[in-house]
Amino acid sequence: MHANRLILENKTQIQTLCYHCGSECPNQSIEIDDHYFCCEGCKTVFQVLNNNQLCDYYAYNSQPGIKQSNSQWAERYAFLDRPEYWDEFISFKEKDQCRVQFYIPQMHCSSCIWLLENLFKLNDGIISNRVNFSTKELFLVFDAKKISLRQLVELLTSIGYEPKLEIQDLKMGLQLPKRNRVLKIGIAGFCFANIMMFSLPEYFNGGELVEQDLAILFRLFIFLLSLPVLFFCATEFFSGAWNGLKLKMITIDLPIALALILTFSRSVYEMQIGLSNGYLDSFSGIVFFMLLGRFIQDKSFTSLSFDRNYKSFFPIAVMAMKKSKWISTPIESIEKNDRILIHNEEIIPVDGLLLNGKASLDYSFVSGESQLSFPNCGERVYAGARQTGEAIEISVIKPVSQSYLTNLWNNEIFKTEKAKTYKEIDLIAQYFTLVVIVLALAAGIFWYTQNRPDLMWNAVTTILIVACPCALLLAASFTNGNLLRILSKNKLYLKHPSVLDQLNQIDHLVFDKTGTLTKNGSLKVSYCGTKLSQEQEIRFYSLAKQSTHPLSHSVAQFIQANQTIPVLEFKQIAGKGIEAWIQEHHVKLGSADFVHAIDPENVDHSNVHIKEDGNYLGYFSIAQEFRSGLDVLFDKLKSKYKLSMLTGDQPGATTKLLGLFHHKNAMHFGLKPIDKLDFISNHQQKQGEKILMVGDGLNDSGALKQSDVGIAVTENRNNFTPASDGILDGTSLQKLADMLLFVRDGKRTIYLIFVYSILYNIIGGYYALNGILSPLIAAILMPISSISILILSYGITAFLAWHHRLS
Repeated sequence: MHANRLILENKTQIQTLCYHCGSECPNQSIEIDDHYFCCEGCKTVFQVLNNNQLCDYYAYNSQPGIKQSNSQWAERYAFLDRPEYWDEFISFKEKDQCRVQFYIPQMHCSSCIWLLENLFKLNDGIISNRVNFSTKELFLVFDAKKISLRQLVELLTSIGYEPKLEIQDLKMGLQLPKRNRVLKIGIAGFCFANIMMFSLPEYFNGGELVEQDLAILFRLFIFLLSLPVLFFCATEFFSGAWNGLKLKMITIDLPIALALILTFSRSVYEMQIGLSNGYLDSFSGIVFFMLLGRFIQDKSFTSLSFDRNYKSFFPIAVMAMKKSKWISTPIESIEKNDRILIHNEEIIPVDGLLLNGKASLDYSFVSGESQLSFPNCGERVYAGARQTGEAIEISVIKPVSQSYLTNLWNNEIFKTEKAKTYKEIDLIAQYFTLVVIVLALAAGIFWYTQNRPDLMWNAVTTILIVACPCALLLAASFTNGNLLRILSKNKLYLKHPSVLDQLNQIDHLVFDKTGTLTKNGSLKVSYCGTKLSQEQEIRFYSLAKQSTHPLSHSVAQFIQANQTIPVLEFKQIAGKGIEAWIQEHHVKLGSADFVHAIDPENVDHSNVHIKEDGNYLGYFSIAQEFRSGLDVLFDKLKSKYKLSMLTGDQPGATTKLLGLFHHKNAMHFGLKPIDKLDFISNHQQKQGEKILMVGDGLNDSGALKQSDVGIAVTENRNNFTPASDGILDGTSLQKLADMLLFVRDGKRTIYLIFVYSILYNIIGGYYALNGILSPLIAAILMPISSISILILSYGITAFLAWHHRLS
């Protein structure tokens, strides 16, 4: 027998389902390899997949595809060949390599994810691709020489995944509740109210109306009012259930759809035989309250997502030209046509035009390719590039896109977050729904054998409505969303909810010193050595301005020259120093080892040594100021975590540091970046520790990436690094202990809400199975359960924030 032929025991009727999409085949004329298809479109998709050895697509789910039409795309996407549209859809372009992001509304199961992640096998012009199932987004990097944007969209459409090409949706990145649902709620509410009004005589007269002709008229009105509810308002429940059945999946819409069919059919039957007005008031009430509950739930998630993506900007800043001065400016305040300065190792947060400087851009953050790009002045540079050289000046074309930066930051997360997670959620919902249907059948049979048809209908209908896995599935996602929102209000921005789970496992905290425990500004900077000429001051000022290191920043602030001059062949050696050619002079600035000098002994501050044309000139002595609140912070941390400090500085301020860490062997001085990385790796592998590294984003990127959780501390600087899992404003470091405790309590909140949800289902199920609940009350209780989860989650996390002084 053919794999996709279903035989209905109707003796003469054989129903053949399309092998690709599951639709009924009107005839059996379209066939390949013993598989039938409903149209040429579905057949074409199968041929494409089969020719590219991608038929495992059908192994994950039966008939997983989307029904194809016979429409052609010859002119439909012709506008995508016009250059002006490329800027709206292409987020990055380097030579022939382009990056694009699509919203794919048809994405619905693990087969979709598998196919979309294997698109590169369909066309060798697709370099890389990844899927974010939760937002139904597809991210692609492609070679424009081999496949154009138009051909890419046509390819996706041809296999059943037509992108939604609305520019405004791409800019927002949020799917706001559809007007269609609001209209459905309005119509369902109107019909519900009027059906109840026409049923009042029956309510008050024990089911018997005084005049029979009025009874017939009222029943007719009630029936007519129920039709828009059935054929318009309730369609999403029926379509959701039907689409699930076509894929051989039991969705949470199925029991609701069954309850609606049962209630409507029973009502029509009782009205036809003249027994009563039926239960069409309950039927319309079920639809109204269910739609209202989903609307409130969607609005809550939309609001939470908006807070997360658009209000909680990264706590970082870039140097922008404001009133003829370079001023540190928060990235959300950057506007079109602003001029910004990007230093060595900094990430460009905007699309812009290169104005000055020699750009050496690493786009691996965007494209995954580590090859450097060298645009000329006047050429376009894209957000996400990392400058690897001297400081460059950029004119802003597109302001900061928070959602775009967040997507780039989450590249690694989405590479490992496969369909497994979503398949587990599907399985939970399926098994839960299957149990509910079995219970409904059992209750119906039980009350039927007890000769109680009234309780039988109530039990079957209400258990299908009242029991819902939504609350179980909502608990973790909504609570984690609230935790992230509150943390971001306190200037700790985490890249992904999974970081919360990792923070709960931490047992060892490792701190950098310079720029982390100390402020970027200094109490006092003094110079010791050969007196510098004005020209030399300008040269060392120009060199120091190229680096983002806190000590270089302090030197530049101390010199305060009134101009900068071009820097050539700039180099930065991590953990050592910087050097360049300026005005035909070779200048170096850094540690004693870097310039081959000897550091003064027994000093309580940091030294930055300078050298010009091979001649040692002296050093800047920097007395750093420790951040306020460190004593209280470390008193809270020491009882719960093992504490260590790693720094490239020589021993200094040991009295203050010893008061924080209490043991000399917890403090490690004179370390290079590779030494910090090795320290963390050894403690992870040999001692099995879970390590949180808190350090300077750019200068500690290796250690941040190696640690289980890496948090970059920033203070009016653009030291954002993809290696970090979070960004913490320096002014909020003193809150770190409270934030970690808040996250731990947040995990307990999820368990508490799970228990609440289980108890709700048990209690509601008990009353439903005993036939005590009416369908209307069940319809009210179900959305209330989901809404109560949102309220409970919000309330508990708000209380925890207040308790930990984070509100």
